[in-house]
Amino acid sequence: MISDITLGQFFPGTSPIHRLDPRTKILLTTLFIVAVFLANSAVGFAALLLGVLLLIACSKISFRVILRGIKPVIYVLIFTALINVFVTKGEGEPLLSFYIIKIYKEGIIRAVFMALRVILLITGTSVLLTYTTSPISLTDGIESLFSPLKRIGIPVHVFAMMMTIALRFIPTLVEETEKIMNAQKSRGADFSSGSLVKRAKALIPILLPLFISSFNRADELATAMECRCYRGDKNRTKLVKLQYRGIDALWMLIGLIFLGSMIALKVLRGDIADLGGIYGIFFYKI
Repeated sequence: MISDITLGQFFPGTSPIHRLDPRTKILLTTLFIVAVFLANSAVGFAALLLGVLLLIACSKISFRVILRGIKPVIYVLIFTALINVFVTKGEGEPLLSFYIIKIYKEGIIRAVFMALRVILLITGTSVLLTYTTSPISLTDGIESLFSPLKRIGIPVHVFAMMMTIALRFIPTLVEETEKIMNAQKSRGADFSSGSLVKRAKALIPILLPLFISSFNRADELATAMECRCYRGDKNRTKLVKLQYRGIDALWMLIGLIFLGSMIALKVLRGDIADLGGIYGIFFYKI
């Protein structure tokens, strides 16, 4: 299960999505996330699913990699889906009634939509961003998008570098965790049997070496950056300068049309109140 975590991994390629400007991919990812949270009908989720399948085809990322990225959250999806099934109350007669447990059609629909929403979020954002964008390009894209904040003293480059390093080291820590677990298993450790408390205690021999290894890697990275005279964005030049092209404008237009279609679908269904809530939350955070 540990080896199935693909978050933060970059798969080099020459697909149309790989060649997009990182700023375009960040903006498209934001539009996609908003579209996913706007969807609350079978038609909306069908459109999102079709869009994700087209993105996967354009990115030329293997379906096996996509499935590996979803596999670690399967148990979480099942748990939350069951909670939605048992907790959600419906207006009509329950489909199943057993003592205090009542299952309604609305609960099943909400559970399915919730699972689809999480799967689409993981798949779409991974294909649009982490799988197809190198850490350096991602840093440059984030720094460029938020560069106006430098005028008010916010260290944009530092934040962008921290986020990128965190994503970059997720696969490394996953690999390190797997090595430690295999080493402990060879010494007779058992992580799959016993009570919940026993399993939690069995993780201590994994967590301690992992923390020590993480701090050592962070120290080595800081030393390496200092030896290369890294000084943040001060007097920093870039080998590749980001440039918007016609293809980036076309993809942004497609993304805006898709988001506009999702909004139009909600308006036609009479869900204007949900749009007002999302609008209010967005500007409240700003």
